[in-house]
Amino acid sequence: MPIVDLPLDQRNIIITRSKEGILDIKKIFTKKGANIYDFPAISIGDPDDLNPLDEALNQINDFHWIIFSSSNGIKFVDKRLRYFNSSLKVCSKKTKIAVVGEKTAKTLEDLGIKADFIPPEYVAESLIDNFPISGYGLRVFLPRVQTGGRDLIADEFRKAGSRVLEVAAYETRCPESIPEKTINVISNRKVDAFIFSSGKTVSNSAFLLEKEFGKEWLKYLDQTRLLTIGPQTTKICQKFFGRVDSQAEKYTFEGLLDVAINILR
Repeated sequence: MPIVDLPLDQRNIIITRSKEGILDIKKIFTKKGANIYDFPAISIGDPDDLNPLDEALNQINDFHWIIFSSSNGIKFVDKRLRYFNSSLKVCSKKTKIAVVGEKTAKTLEDLGIKADFIPPEYVAESLIDNFPISGYGLRVFLPRVQTGGRDLIADEFRKAGSRVLEVAAYETRCPESIPEKTINVISNRKVDAFIFSSGKTVSNSAFLLEKEFGKEWLKYLDQTRLLTIGPQTTKICQKFFGRVDSQAEKYTFEGLLDVAINILR
């Protein structure tokens, strides 16, 4: 009989992400025995105004590089290009594409595109420090979230002499409520770990928890480990929740799984 490896057996773990995005990460945790409770902390849709994106896409082949910091940027740019009978794959033949992380690169691969540059560490700082050419004279297109994203990449490329066009390609908004099953497990103080995959899931989770449980909402998480995907998420978690118990060493969902196993085994 094969040995079944279930290091998270019967552990109750809450994953905060978009409703669609929870599915992928949920699988890798349930394979290790965890009970997963959904906490959709963001809903993702078009920006309030599509005109700036449309204007940028009209000149997309004039850029030297497109830099994507999230999978959502890729999905929404490609969706809008297809509306105009083009695609990101077609544009990638003339314009180089850089991505911040492994999952973002995988989203590109799903469209049949190989990223021209992925930094060794999956954070904006690593992309800036390791970019393969000087930024001087480059025309750079940065599709991004409408609100709440970081300005670091745009600022640093401008300092290096690039002409940077930042455009909202999508927006993340806060859902109205928490699923009933998740409310119940929090109410009973039976949550072993809360997992945060972005700064916005942290702030939206705090808002929804206070909305549901009132001003004393943090007391329901006294015995719960708070786990984050990377430095920026950690910083925001410390601000809203007052602590972080552990941060993934590798800034991916697999990194989050590893840290959950280490801290909960």
